[in-house]
Amino acid sequence: MSEPNTTSPKIMTIVQGDFAVSNDAQVVMSTVLGSCVAVCIFDLQAKVGGMNHFLLASGGDTNSNDLKYGVNAMELLINRILRAGGDRRRLQAKIFGGARMTVHARDIGQSNGEFALAFLEREGIPCLSQSLGGTMARRVQFTPTTGAARQMQISESPPTETPVVRPRAAPEITLF
Repeated sequence: MSEPNTTSPKIMTIVQGDFAVSNDAQVVMSTVLGSCVAVCIFDLQAKVGGMNHFLLASGGDTNSNDLKYGVNAMELLINRILRAGGDRRRLQAKIFGGARMTVHARDIGQSNGEFALAFLEREGIPCLSQSLGGTMARRVQFTPTTGAARQMQISESPPTETPVVRPRAAPEITLF
């Protein structure tokens, strides 16, 4: 009889303009999103996956590695998952973020969410679940080897000129 796994998860924080890929069952990726979007992509059979966190849907040089732009963040994430043993035909995704955090600017969050959904559709990667839009920041935790994701909403204040994040008790949402 094997002993139960009592090891604490290894929390890997994904910041704006970053991404990570792992096949370690102990890794949990975590990020906080406002208008930014995080796309979690995984291959359940290969037990590998990753998360990105991009700021803007498009712009910049698409030949660069500037991960603040969605197209670069998506391409690099997918390619790294494939190099780690994932199979493009088995990739699945979950998307989070895209909140409207200010009232006096264009809705960057909506553009980011629309970009991510369109990109996945073009690439033939099914989006199993999404939590996009609204006016609340989110903390997202993602286990890349299982595809399990959990979202905690951070604030429910209306959009302002300057984003304000006030932690409060909010219902947790777990997406499987």
